[in-house]
Amino acid sequence: MKLYRFLTGPDDASFCHKVTAVLNKGWSLEGSPTYAFNAATGAMQCGQAVVKTVEGKDYHPEMKLSEQ
Repeated sequence: MKLYRFLTGPDDASFCHKVTAVLNKGWSLEGSPTYAFNAATGAMQCGQAVVKTVEGKDYHPEMKLSEQ
């Protein structure tokens, strides 16, 4: 099965650490990162899609993607 996640976070080191953590768990970057102003918080937000192929399992909507 192929899994997809879209990571988001503030424009600071915590977002970089979030992306680094999933890359080290076997996820791969998919596409370009995004960068947008969040008017509600007054801060810039980052986003990055990641994908991962997991063999021998079937997808179901109840699964926690971060635990795969």
